[in-house]
Amino acid sequence: MFQPTGSGADVPTDSSAQTDKREPIRLLMFGSLAGVQSVIKSLHKRSFAEPNDWSQPIPTERPGEVMVTLTKYRLRAGD
Repeated sequence: MFQPTGSGADVPTDSSAQTDKREPIRLLMFGSLAGVQSVIKSLHKRSFAEPNDWSQPIPTERPGEVMVTLTKYRLRAGD
């Protein structure tokens, strides 16, 4: 999910040039594990995202609450 910046990150490649045309959109969801899983399934039924595209649930400081993340991409405006 999270991509570390390596020493070769500044060297453009064919794949990075294509990636630069895409804007990452990051979504966060917080709730109980059951609630988060229910919404993920509901969004999957609507063809929004595959369940495996979401991160693993991460516990928050609040008891019984987890967080999941999803990154979607769209073409950058003007490209």
